[in-house]
Amino acid sequence: MQVPLLKEIVLILGLSVLMILLFKRMKLPELLGFLATGAIFGPHGFGLVSATETVELLAEAGVIFLLLVIGIEFSLKSLASTGRTVLLGGSLQVAGTVGGTALIGHAFGMAWSPAVFLGFLFALSSTAIVLKLLQEKGTITAPHGRVASAMLIFQDIIVVPMILLTPLLAGRSSDPWSDLFAMVGKMLVLLVLVYVLARFVVPRLLDAVVRTHSRELFIATIVALCFSTAWLTSALGLSLALGAFFAGLIISESEHRFQATGNILPFHEVFISFFFVSIGMLLDLHYVWTHLLQVVFFTLIAVLLKSIVGGSSALALRYPLRTALLTGLSLGQVGEFAFILSATGIAFGLLDRDTYQLFLSVSIFTMGLTPFLVAGSERLVAAITRMLIPAPVRRRLDTFTRLRRTARADLQRLQDHLVIIGFGLTGKHLSQTARLTGVAHAVIEMSPELAEEARSRGVTVVAGDATNDHVLDEAGVTRARVIVVAISDPVATRTVVARIRHLSDAPYIIVRTRYVSDMDELKDLGANDVVPEEFETSIEIFSRALRRYLVPEDEVEDMTARIRGAHYQALRSMEKQGVQDRIELHASELELAALPIRFGRNRVVGHRLVDADVKGRFGVSVLAIRRGPRVITSIDGDTRLQADDILYVLGPGGGIGQLDQHLRE
Repeated sequence: MQVPLLKEIVLILGLSVLMILLFKRMKLPELLGFLATGAIFGPHGFGLVSATETVELLAEAGVIFLLLVIGIEFSLKSLASTGRTVLLGGSLQVAGTVGGTALIGHAFGMAWSPAVFLGFLFALSSTAIVLKLLQEKGTITAPHGRVASAMLIFQDIIVVPMILLTPLLAGRSSDPWSDLFAMVGKMLVLLVLVYVLARFVVPRLLDAVVRTHSRELFIATIVALCFSTAWLTSALGLSLALGAFFAGLIISESEHRFQATGNILPFHEVFISFFFVSIGMLLDLHYVWTHLLQVVFFTLIAVLLKSIVGGSSALALRYPLRTALLTGLSLGQVGEFAFILSATGIAFGLLDRDTYQLFLSVSIFTMGLTPFLVAGSERLVAAITRMLIPAPVRRRLDTFTRLRRTARADLQRLQDHLVIIGFGLTGKHLSQTARLTGVAHAVIEMSPELAEEARSRGVTVVAGDATNDHVLDEAGVTRARVIVVAISDPVATRTVVARIRHLSDAPYIIVRTRYVSDMDELKDLGANDVVPEEFETSIEIFSRALRRYLVPEDEVEDMTARIRGAHYQALRSMEKQGVQDRIELHASELELAALPIRFGRNRVVGHRLVDADVKGRFGVSVLAIRRGPRVITSIDGDTRLQADDILYVLGPGGGIGQLDQHLRE
């Protein structure tokens, strides 16, 4: 039986493997290998792969999976935090590129309408290429990576009004304003739907799926969410890729987003290769050869214009010059959505054959240059900065650099020291204690305000993101004896521990985490000791309460030491199994337990503590109540009990057991 897609899939993957092996041997980026595969073996080359429509379908799936992963990593909160960059920065970049391209096109004899449409095409950069390169380089979360990502998102969204404006440019739209208002209405409806699904529907759905312990069902659910959202946006007249991005945003609000990313990445890697091959198949090698000088000239003009406009947009947002230059170089190519938009321009007569072939050739050449621009961007930006900054300013900067080198030399002299990651409340206390005890230490802090505060206290500071290997190396983590990770971001905490262990197995890593559920994963990543705030609070309450009941101090300390020494297993088993595993205090013949009020309709919910008569009926004293994030220690008879309260109680084992049963009825 003949499988229609099988021949093309085998040919594309097989030829891609050979080309990429060849390119790797020549130390060239694999992206160029995929583009060369399509160009050499496609319909304009040897013609071995001729089913272009089939390849384009596979390429569309690659773009969908790419934007799904991007959406998962972005999340609604991070998208909201970069809203100004998306709207203002993206608008400046698109408007500047459209205007610059239109002026250049008109100067070379094009009418204004085709010139503006050509500006539409060149305003769009490649989300697939840029984000893939930034991810591989590990700079997607760097300032220029975040700015570039925000501008790319705006470009992906602005494609829709560009498509709607194309008939207007061609003079064929009967009512463009009504079409534009209809598009805005669809976007608003879609955003409301995304918010509802992300907050109330999908997290519960994924929880139910995960409880089945079926990896296949989980993958099928993620893929179904992705393609159904993409289909919905397509049905509304928007792009499939935009729908995939929204699907990623929806999944990003679930705690299972990391598992989703890990399961989807293999699909993404396979299908994205078809996308790059499909782009290469569009290139007419005969046209390129006969118009080589023209193609090279306009390629350089396009890269220069896009880099200048992208960098200027970042400068307008008050980003530093270095960040702006890196952003501009990242956006110096023409993107995949430009090829989709170009088909609309051909249909409305805005592009003739020669202009279309020139556009294709220049676009693919800019894509081919992008890996080299991104790889060498740091050196190129340093050279540009030297040219742009006057000599007197450079001398002042050199003085500042020498001071930084002196500080760096102090860091390099540190041996067997303490590294504190995060100068929040915990970090400040640790630093103060280290100074009082004479322990040499350094602090890594990303916030400029907190870093400056640490310097004002005489602390050696490395300002930067601790998930970056270079920042960790600057702080001398490989020479440190102890490293304390005291940051509030759980994702960053896991990444930091993993990166430290990647650099060295020597330091003793202590991690502060909020939840006990993070303990096992952090230990698997390489943490030696994990201190969960969740149970440390309980231990502190228990200790203070027991002292009020005249339990000897040595027994209180022995109890806390045993709990910590057993990695909080006593308290963890209480949380999971009620009061089956309690701590016995032989000196007082009393037992300590945490009893949850799990059910909203039992006998004590809504009643005052004096009415529940816990002490009189069961001989048990309520020491404290945990209610959500708060721990209530000032309690009296008028304190009312609520559903989901956790009662910290002290009393005889039999009484605690009876109270536990009473709370379950």
